[in-house]
Amino acid sequence: MNLENKKTIRIMEVCGTHTQAISKSGLRYILPDYVKLLSGPGCPVCVTHEAYIDGAINLLSHDNVILATFGDMLKVKGAFSSLSEKKSKDNVITVYSPEDAVTLARKRPEKKVVFLAVGFETTAPIIAATIKDVYENGPENLFFLTALKRMDPILRFILSDDRNKIDGLICPGHVASVLGGDAFRFVTEEFQIPAVICGFEAENVKKGVYNLLDQIEGRSSVSFINLYRGCVSKSGNKLAKAFMGEIFQREDGYWRGIGKVSNSALVLKGKYKRLDAKNEFNISEETKVRPSPCQCSEIILGLKAPYECKQFGIYCTPENPMGPCMISSEGACSAHYKYGRVSFDK
Repeated sequence: MNLENKKTIRIMEVCGTHTQAISKSGLRYILPDYVKLLSGPGCPVCVTHEAYIDGAINLLSHDNVILATFGDMLKVKGAFSSLSEKKSKDNVITVYSPEDAVTLARKRPEKKVVFLAVGFETTAPIIAATIKDVYENGPENLFFLTALKRMDPILRFILSDDRNKIDGLICPGHVASVLGGDAFRFVTEEFQIPAVICGFEAENVKKGVYNLLDQIEGRSSVSFINLYRGCVSKSGNKLAKAFMGEIFQREDGYWRGIGKVSNSALVLKGKYKRLDAKNEFNISEETKVRPSPCQCSEIILGLKAPYECKQFGIYCTPENPMGPCMISSEGACSAHYKYGRVSFDK
Protein backbone atom coordinates (compact mmCIF):
# COMPACT_ATOMS: atom_id res chain seq x y z
CA MET A 1 0.00 0.00 0.00
CA ASN A 2 1.36 3.41 -0.97
CA LEU A 3 0.77 5.46 2.17
CA GLU A 4 1.99 8.62 0.44
CA ASN A 5 -1.14 8.62 -1.72
CA LYS A 6 -3.55 7.91 1.12
CA LYS A 7 -6.21 10.52 1.74
CA THR A 8 -5.80 12.27 5.09
CA ILE A 9 -8.33 10.98 7.60
CA ARG A 10 -9.53 13.56 10.12
CA ILE A 11 -10.97 12.26 13.39
CA MET A 12 -12.24 14.74 15.97
CA GLU A 13 -12.80 14.30 19.69
CA VAL A 14 -14.95 16.81 21.58
CA CYS A 15 -14.24 16.12 25.23
CA GLY A 16 -11.44 17.63 27.30
CA THR A 17 -10.79 14.32 29.06
CA HIS A 18 -10.43 12.55 25.72
CA THR A 19 -8.05 15.32 24.62
CA GLN A 20 -5.84 14.62 27.63
CA ALA A 21 -6.06 10.83 27.20
CA ILE A 22 -5.05 10.99 23.54
CA SER A 23 -2.07 13.25 24.22
CA LYS A 24 -0.95 11.43 27.37
CA SER A 25 -1.12 7.97 25.77
CA GLY A 26 0.87 8.98 22.68
CA LEU A 27 -1.86 7.56 20.47
CA ARG A 28 -0.93 9.89 17.62
CA TYR A 29 2.47 8.20 17.34
CA ILE A 30 1.12 4.70 16.77
CA LEU A 31 -1.33 5.71 14.05
CA PRO A 32 -0.46 5.91 10.35
CA ASP A 33 0.78 9.31 9.19
CA TYR A 34 -2.37 9.90 7.14
CA VAL A 35 -4.58 9.76 10.27
CA LYS A 36 -4.97 13.14 11.94
CA LEU A 37 -6.54 13.46 15.40
CA LEU A 38 -8.12 16.85 16.08
CA SER A 39 -9.58 18.40 19.21
CA GLY A 40 -12.96 20.07 18.98
CA PRO A 41 -14.75 22.39 21.44
CA GLY A 42 -14.63 20.05 24.43
CA CYS A 43 -13.08 22.52 26.89
CA PRO A 44 -15.75 24.77 28.46
CA VAL A 45 -13.23 27.36 29.62
CA CYS A 46 -11.74 27.59 26.13
CA VAL A 47 -15.07 28.48 24.51
CA THR A 48 -16.17 30.99 27.16
CA HIS A 49 -16.71 34.27 25.34
CA GLU A 50 -14.74 37.42 26.09
CA ALA A 51 -17.98 39.25 26.94
CA TYR A 52 -18.63 36.85 29.80
CA ILE A 53 -15.17 37.49 31.27
CA ASP A 54 -15.64 41.23 30.86
CA GLY A 55 -19.00 41.02 32.63
CA ALA A 56 -17.43 39.17 35.54
CA ILE A 57 -14.58 41.67 35.75
CA ASN A 58 -17.05 44.56 35.76
CA LEU A 59 -18.75 43.04 38.80
CA LEU A 60 -15.55 43.68 40.75
CA SER A 61 -16.33 47.40 40.60
CA HIS A 62 -19.10 46.74 43.13
CA ASP A 63 -17.72 46.90 46.68
CA ASN A 64 -20.29 44.41 47.96
CA VAL A 65 -19.59 41.63 45.42
CA ILE A 66 -17.52 38.46 45.75
CA LEU A 67 -16.95 36.24 42.74
CA ALA A 68 -16.79 32.47 43.28
CA THR A 69 -15.06 30.71 40.40
CA PHE A 70 -13.24 27.58 39.36
CA GLY A 71 -9.50 28.14 39.27
CA ASP A 72 -8.96 27.69 35.54
CA MET A 73 -11.17 30.71 34.82
CA LEU A 74 -8.77 33.13 36.53
CA LYS A 75 -6.26 33.58 33.70
CA VAL A 76 -8.72 33.63 30.80
CA LYS A 77 -8.71 37.10 29.26
CA GLY A 78 -11.70 39.14 28.28
CA ALA A 79 -11.23 41.96 25.81
CA PHE A 80 -8.17 43.30 27.65
CA SER A 81 -7.62 41.65 31.03
CA SER A 82 -8.35 38.63 33.21
CA LEU A 83 -9.80 38.05 36.67
CA SER A 84 -6.35 37.25 38.04
CA GLU A 85 -5.14 40.69 36.95
CA LYS A 86 -8.10 42.50 38.50
CA LYS A 87 -8.83 40.60 41.69
CA SER A 88 -7.89 41.75 45.14
CA LYS A 89 -7.36 39.68 48.26
CA ASP A 90 -10.94 38.70 49.00
CA ASN A 91 -13.16 39.68 46.06
CA VAL A 92 -12.43 36.58 43.94
CA ILE A 93 -12.54 33.20 45.67
CA THR A 94 -11.60 29.90 44.05
CA VAL A 95 -14.16 27.14 44.64
CA TYR A 96 -14.32 23.50 43.60
CA SER A 97 -18.09 23.00 43.31
CA PRO A 98 -21.34 25.00 43.28
CA GLU A 99 -21.90 23.87 46.87
CA ASP A 100 -18.74 25.73 47.88
CA ALA A 101 -20.34 28.92 46.55
CA VAL A 102 -23.41 28.26 48.71
CA THR A 103 -21.19 27.83 51.77
CA LEU A 104 -19.32 31.04 50.94
CA ALA A 105 -22.55 33.02 50.58
CA ARG A 106 -23.80 31.78 53.97
CA LYS A 107 -20.52 32.79 55.60
CA ARG A 108 -20.58 36.27 54.02
CA PRO A 109 -24.20 37.47 54.29
CA GLU A 110 -23.10 41.11 54.01
CA LYS A 111 -21.86 40.46 50.44
CA LYS A 112 -23.51 39.46 47.18
CA VAL A 113 -21.78 36.29 45.99
CA VAL A 114 -21.79 35.53 42.25
CA PHE A 115 -20.92 32.01 41.12
CA LEU A 116 -19.40 31.78 37.63
CA ALA A 117 -21.33 28.81 36.26
CA VAL A 118 -19.39 27.54 33.24
CA GLY A 119 -19.64 24.17 31.51
CA PHE A 120 -21.53 21.83 29.21
CA GLU A 121 -24.37 19.42 29.97
CA THR A 122 -21.95 17.52 32.20
CA THR A 123 -21.92 20.19 34.90
CA ALA A 124 -25.29 21.80 34.10
CA PRO A 125 -27.35 19.29 36.17
CA ILE A 126 -25.48 19.89 39.44
CA ILE A 127 -25.62 23.64 38.82
CA ALA A 128 -29.36 23.33 38.13
CA ALA A 129 -29.88 21.35 41.33
CA THR A 130 -27.95 23.99 43.28
CA ILE A 131 -30.01 26.82 41.76
CA LYS A 132 -33.25 25.04 42.67
CA ASP A 133 -32.07 24.53 46.25
CA VAL A 134 -30.93 28.15 46.58
CA TYR A 135 -34.25 29.40 45.19
CA GLU A 136 -36.17 27.35 47.74
CA ASN A 137 -33.89 27.58 50.77
CA GLY A 138 -31.49 30.47 50.26
CA PRO A 139 -29.09 32.05 50.84
CA GLU A 140 -30.63 35.20 49.39
CA ASN A 141 -27.27 36.75 48.56
CA LEU A 142 -26.13 34.13 46.01
CA PHE A 143 -26.47 34.71 42.27
CA PHE A 144 -25.36 32.78 39.17
CA LEU A 145 -23.59 34.17 36.10
CA THR A 146 -24.06 31.40 33.57
CA ALA A 147 -22.04 30.43 30.50
CA LEU A 148 -23.47 26.94 30.06
CA LYS A 149 -23.19 25.49 26.57
CA ARG A 150 -25.00 22.73 24.66
CA MET A 151 -22.97 20.23 22.65
CA ASP A 152 -25.52 19.39 19.94
CA PRO A 153 -25.59 22.84 18.24
CA ILE A 154 -21.83 23.31 18.13
CA LEU A 155 -21.33 19.85 16.62
CA ARG A 156 -23.87 20.65 13.92
CA PHE A 157 -22.07 23.95 13.36
CA ILE A 158 -18.72 22.21 12.87
CA LEU A 159 -20.01 19.33 10.76
CA SER A 160 -21.86 21.77 8.47
CA ASP A 161 -18.75 23.89 7.92
CA ASP A 162 -17.37 23.25 4.42
CA ARG A 163 -13.89 24.20 5.62
CA ASN A 164 -13.80 21.30 8.06
CA LYS A 165 -13.99 17.85 6.54
CA ILE A 166 -14.38 15.58 9.56
CA ASP A 167 -14.31 11.88 8.67
CA GLY A 168 -15.14 10.45 12.11
CA LEU A 169 -16.21 11.67 15.53
CA ILE A 170 -15.45 10.52 19.07
CA CYS A 171 -18.53 11.78 20.91
CA PRO A 172 -18.20 13.43 24.34
CA GLY A 173 -18.48 10.59 26.84
CA HIS A 174 -19.34 12.67 29.90
CA VAL A 175 -22.07 14.60 28.13
CA ALA A 176 -23.40 11.37 26.65
CA SER A 177 -23.68 9.87 30.15
CA VAL A 178 -26.13 12.68 30.95
CA LEU A 179 -28.00 13.04 27.65
CA GLY A 180 -27.81 9.42 26.51
CA GLY A 181 -26.20 7.85 23.47
CA ASP A 182 -29.20 8.55 21.26
CA ALA A 183 -28.51 12.29 21.58
CA PHE A 184 -25.57 11.83 19.19
CA ARG A 185 -27.06 9.50 16.58
CA PHE A 186 -27.66 12.55 14.39
CA VAL A 187 -23.94 12.64 13.61
CA THR A 188 -24.27 9.47 11.56
CA GLU A 189 -27.91 9.73 10.50
CA GLU A 190 -27.75 13.35 9.27
CA PHE A 191 -24.11 13.79 8.29
CA GLN A 192 -23.27 10.20 7.27
CA ILE A 193 -20.18 10.28 9.46
CA PRO A 194 -19.19 7.32 11.66
CA ALA A 195 -19.32 8.13 15.36
CA VAL A 196 -18.43 6.31 18.57
CA ILE A 197 -18.85 6.87 22.28
CA CYS A 198 -15.95 5.46 24.26
CA GLY A 199 -14.42 5.59 27.73
CA PHE A 200 -11.39 7.57 28.84
CA GLU A 201 -8.62 5.06 29.43
CA ALA A 202 -6.03 4.76 26.68
CA GLU A 203 -7.35 1.35 25.62
CA ASN A 204 -10.91 2.72 25.42
CA VAL A 205 -9.86 5.60 23.19
CA LYS A 206 -7.68 3.37 21.02
CA LYS A 207 -10.61 1.00 20.51
CA GLY A 208 -12.79 3.95 19.54
CA VAL A 209 -10.28 5.27 17.00
CA TYR A 210 -9.74 1.88 15.37
CA ASN A 211 -13.48 1.31 15.23
CA LEU A 212 -13.81 4.59 13.32
CA LEU A 213 -10.95 3.67 10.99
CA ASP A 214 -12.63 0.36 10.15
CA GLN A 215 -15.69 2.29 9.03
CA ILE A 216 -13.91 5.12 7.26
CA GLU A 217 -11.67 2.76 5.30
CA GLY A 218 -14.59 0.57 4.30
CA ARG A 219 -13.96 -2.54 6.39
CA SER A 220 -17.35 -2.11 8.06
CA SER A 221 -20.49 -0.09 7.35
CA VAL A 222 -20.87 3.48 8.59
CA SER A 223 -22.70 3.47 11.90
CA PHE A 224 -23.05 4.98 15.35
CA ILE A 225 -21.63 2.74 18.08
CA ASN A 226 -21.72 3.07 21.86
CA LEU A 227 -18.58 1.45 23.32
CA TYR A 228 -19.20 2.97 26.76
CA ARG A 229 -22.38 1.17 27.75
CA GLY A 230 -21.33 0.79 31.38
CA CYS A 231 -21.89 4.54 31.80
CA VAL A 232 -23.92 5.63 28.77
CA SER A 233 -27.46 4.37 28.24
CA LYS A 234 -29.63 5.14 25.24
CA SER A 235 -31.74 7.74 27.05
CA GLY A 236 -29.25 9.06 29.62
CA ASN A 237 -29.79 10.24 33.17
CA LYS A 238 -33.48 11.11 33.51
CA LEU A 239 -33.10 12.96 36.82
CA ALA A 240 -30.24 15.11 35.52
CA LYS A 241 -32.20 15.99 32.40
CA ALA A 242 -35.27 16.81 34.49
CA PHE A 243 -33.26 19.29 36.59
CA MET A 244 -31.93 20.99 33.45
CA GLY A 245 -35.39 21.10 31.90
CA GLU A 246 -36.90 22.74 34.97
CA ILE A 247 -34.22 25.38 35.55
CA PHE A 248 -32.91 26.27 32.10
CA GLN A 249 -34.19 27.31 28.71
CA ARG A 250 -32.32 27.39 25.41
CA GLU A 251 -31.09 30.59 23.83
CA ASP A 252 -28.48 31.61 21.28
CA GLY A 253 -25.04 31.43 22.83
CA TYR A 254 -21.74 33.20 22.20
CA TRP A 255 -18.61 31.08 21.72
CA ARG A 256 -15.09 32.46 21.92
CA GLY A 257 -13.55 32.73 18.49
CA ILE A 258 -16.73 31.44 16.84
CA GLY A 259 -19.49 33.93 17.60
CA LYS A 260 -23.19 33.32 18.00
CA VAL A 261 -24.48 29.75 17.68
CA SER A 262 -28.25 29.23 17.65
CA ASN A 263 -29.83 27.53 20.66
CA SER A 264 -26.44 26.65 22.11
CA ALA A 265 -26.79 28.25 25.56
CA LEU A 266 -28.64 27.20 28.71
CA VAL A 267 -29.96 30.20 30.65
CA LEU A 268 -32.18 30.55 33.71
CA LYS A 269 -35.90 30.64 33.00
CA GLY A 270 -39.12 31.62 34.69
CA LYS A 271 -39.02 32.20 38.42
CA TYR A 272 -35.36 31.21 38.60
CA LYS A 273 -34.35 34.38 36.74
CA ARG A 274 -34.41 36.02 40.16
CA LEU A 275 -31.03 34.39 40.76
CA ASP A 276 -29.55 35.45 37.42
CA ALA A 277 -26.61 37.81 37.94
CA LYS A 278 -27.19 39.31 34.48
CA ASN A 279 -30.53 40.63 35.68
CA GLU A 280 -29.37 41.58 39.17
CA PHE A 281 -26.43 43.64 37.91
CA ASN A 282 -27.63 44.54 34.39
CA ILE A 283 -24.68 42.82 32.70
CA SER A 284 -24.32 43.38 28.96
CA GLU A 285 -23.03 40.75 26.53
CA GLU A 286 -21.47 43.36 24.28
CA THR A 287 -17.69 43.35 24.13
CA LYS A 288 -14.75 44.69 22.20
CA VAL A 289 -12.43 41.94 21.03
CA ARG A 290 -8.94 43.07 20.20
CA PRO A 291 -6.90 41.29 17.49
CA SER A 292 -4.72 38.48 18.79
CA PRO A 293 -2.15 36.15 17.21
CA CYS A 294 -3.74 33.32 19.24
CA GLN A 295 -5.37 30.75 16.97
CA CYS A 296 -7.59 29.10 19.58
CA SER A 297 -10.69 29.60 17.45
CA GLU A 298 -9.22 27.58 14.56
CA ILE A 299 -8.03 24.91 16.99
CA ILE A 300 -11.43 24.67 18.69
CA LEU A 301 -13.10 24.24 15.30
CA GLY A 302 -10.65 21.53 14.29
CA LEU A 303 -9.23 23.60 11.45
CA LYS A 304 -5.76 23.43 12.98
CA ALA A 305 -3.88 21.30 15.46
CA PRO A 306 -2.06 23.16 18.27
CA TYR A 307 1.38 22.41 16.85
CA GLU A 308 0.37 24.16 13.61
CA CYS A 309 0.12 27.48 15.47
CA LYS A 310 3.31 29.56 15.12
CA GLN A 311 2.98 30.77 18.72
CA PHE A 312 2.67 27.29 20.23
CA GLY A 313 5.47 26.33 22.61
CA ILE A 314 7.53 29.41 21.70
CA TYR A 315 5.61 32.52 22.73
CA CYS A 316 2.56 30.66 24.07
CA THR A 317 3.29 28.38 27.03
CA PRO A 318 1.45 27.48 30.26
CA GLU A 319 3.57 30.09 32.04
CA ASN A 320 2.69 32.72 29.43
CA PRO A 321 -0.59 31.60 27.82
CA MET A 322 -1.82 33.64 24.88
CA GLY A 323 -5.23 32.00 24.83
CA PRO A 324 -7.58 29.77 26.83
CA CYS A 325 -6.59 26.57 25.01
CA MET A 326 -3.23 26.82 26.80
CA ILE A 327 -4.74 27.87 30.15
CA SER A 328 -7.22 25.12 30.96
CA SER A 329 -5.95 21.63 31.72
CA GLU A 330 -8.65 20.42 29.30
CA GLY A 331 -7.45 22.70 26.51
CA ALA A 332 -5.93 21.14 23.41
CA CYS A 333 -2.81 23.33 23.52
CA SER A 334 -2.19 22.59 27.19
CA ALA A 335 -2.48 18.84 26.62
CA HIS A 336 -0.23 18.92 23.56
CA TYR A 337 2.38 20.99 25.41
CA LYS A 338 2.38 18.82 28.52
CA TYR A 339 2.49 15.45 26.78
CA GLY A 340 4.78 15.93 23.82
CA ARG A 341 5.09 19.21 21.96
CA VAL A 342 8.42 18.21 20.43
CA SER A 343 8.78 16.21 17.19
CA PHE A 344 5.17 16.55 16.08
CA ASP A 345 5.25 16.04 12.35
CA LYS A 346 1.56 15.47 11.54
